[in-house]
Amino acid sequence: MPGSVPPVLLAEGLRKSYGSREALRGLSFSLRAGRILGFLGPNGAGKTTAIRILTTILEPSAGSFLIDGISSDYPERIRRQIGVLPESLGFPRQISGIEYLNFFGQLYGRTATEARETGRALLEGVGLQQRGNSLIKTYSRGMRQRLGIARALVNDPVVVFLDEPTLGLDPRGQQELLAMVQRIARERDVGVILCSHLLAEVEGVCDDVVILSAGQVVAQGTVADVIGQTQRRAARRNVIRVQVPVPAMAESRQLLEALQPVSAVIPAGESTGWLRVELADSPDGNVAEGMPKVKNKILEALIRADIPIQGFEVGGGRLQEVFLQLTEEGNE
Repeated sequence: MPGSVPPVLLAEGLRKSYGSREALRGLSFSLRAGRILGFLGPNGAGKTTAIRILTTILEPSAGSFLIDGISSDYPERIRRQIGVLPESLGFPRQISGIEYLNFFGQLYGRTATEARETGRALLEGVGLQQRGNSLIKTYSRGMRQRLGIARALVNDPVVVFLDEPTLGLDPRGQQELLAMVQRIARERDVGVILCSHLLAEVEGVCDDVVILSAGQVVAQGTVADVIGQTQRRAARRNVIRVQVPVPAMAESRQLLEALQPVSAVIPAGESTGWLRVELADSPDGNVAEGMPKVKNKILEALIRADIPIQGFEVGGGRLQEVFLQLTEEGNE
């Protein structure tokens, strides 16, 4: 049974304090083989601290974790079971991609022949088989990121940590790299922790998500579950989302703010065209006017102004808005 398979990573009650400041407050989550977990949070939320603990760079103030059943009490053993692509990874410029991977393969105890075979297989896996003998200084940013992912797989890890792997790539490069990560997770049956600020891309590639704010978890579960839970909460809070062309956002806000019972209209991402329309409650906690009537008012106002309606959801939201809503609440 899939549910009986132990997770490749299990964190329980991780805390980290620096004097009186708590950077991490009781982080608990799990990751299973073959799945990708999006690890999200605003700056200062505790993501970096958590990753440093899970990769054995820092010791937690409290709590523990297991990787492939190995306790965090044995950091040297854990390091042999994980791969890491940090946000800023420097590369030697005067050696080739295959030489770079050979070096790390031998560090992990492989013979020169074994290391070379592993390196060639990894280069093929990340789409660099034609450039393996080229000097790294000739690689593009995207190629270096692919090489960094290959490096993270040299020791055949059970968990791979990828910190902003698409940073600095153009949209096509981002899409191709994330598709590669998804394929690697499935084919190698490896658990992946993906830290990224590209929430739309995370939503498309990740199976699960953990959202941190102010050092603690504010949401976790499958991507669909986290979005669904917040949608239900938003519906209870009387929220409608409407998408219009980006150039029409300001005019649409002005139109909708003039309607009753609209209490606020908030852009949910300036580049997406989505507007979050919050409605005033009546004393019993429901919308002062019936929801069908309010929906019609909003639609009619936009249609009269010749503003195309590209999306419309009652209490809806995607991962980007869920993230903004939950992290805003966590900092209140």
